[in-house]
Amino acid sequence: MKKRLPNKEFRKLVPKLREKGFYNSKEKRPINWKKYNRAQTEEALELLKRINEIVDSCKIKKISNLGRKGIDEKILAKVILLCETLQLTERQSQSWIALLSSNIKLTSKLDDRTIGRAYNSLEVQYLLKQVFEKTKNSDGILMGDGSGLETSRKQNYENDRKTNEYFTSIVDSREIVQAFEMDKNERRAMKKMIEEVKGNSLRLDAGFIDRKLTTKISELGMKPFIFPKKNNKLNGRLAWKLIYFELFLETQEWLKEYHQRSHCESFHSSFKRKNKILLKNNSISRLTQLTARIIIHNLRKLSYYDLF
Repeated sequence: MKKRLPNKEFRKLVPKLREKGFYNSKEKRPINWKKYNRAQTEEALELLKRINEIVDSCKIKKISNLGRKGIDEKILAKVILLCETLQLTERQSQSWIALLSSNIKLTSKLDDRTIGRAYNSLEVQYLLKQVFEKTKNSDGILMGDGSGLETSRKQNYENDRKTNEYFTSIVDSREIVQAFEMDKNERRAMKKMIEEVKGNSLRLDAGFIDRKLTTKISELGMKPFIFPKKNNKLNGRLAWKLIYFELFLETQEWLKEYHQRSHCESFHSSFKRKNKILLKNNSISRLTQLTARIIIHNLRKLSYYDLF
């Protein structure tokens, strides 16, 4: 006669996982203030240098015949990255771009309309996608989460969860973004993103509970850590059983690994605080704006960790 799985005992354990006193204390990760200060003081010079190097190393691909000719797409990509670094609108950035033109090899004057059209260029989006791929250095310790994109600064997402779009991402333990999607469905976005990343393990909260997703993560060579719900059973495919048997038998070790997911929450929080809400209405322009901001974020992290 087959032995029954300890589903009752497992379900009794799950509510305890949310109790503060249940956890063993852990050491805080030390901050290297010398590196941090240097990264902050040299940030502008480092960003300009890296933006030039990485964009120049990318390939231009003609996707559409629409739009005016004469402005190099690489210059436009650099301009967008500068706009998002400075957190300025096209009108505000026009004079700043003129001041910094020699730093990005710009020889002609750009007006605010040209800068605005660049956000909607498929060629520029293609370039920025390449730039992002060149900034996604990974340590293999991955975690994912989703967050609603605010519609105004007055909106408190914790209390008012009405949103038209979600920003879902996968980051590593240094908060370097490995993949991201703008989608109304976080789980659907995650299923797409896991095929774009390489790592040893992946941590997700209970909102991503899905047997097929769990199996897929395991098949891609990553160990899944997905926080359970009260009604979860241990029955299922091997990958599903292994996650929760390990949680059941080695609870504190499992939780220690899982709660590194806080880096993803930290990233979303700091990313929203440092950046304005997405001001673009067009879907391509919004993706371009978000991609540029993530590139800048990754460049800052890479500079701090001396990964160039």
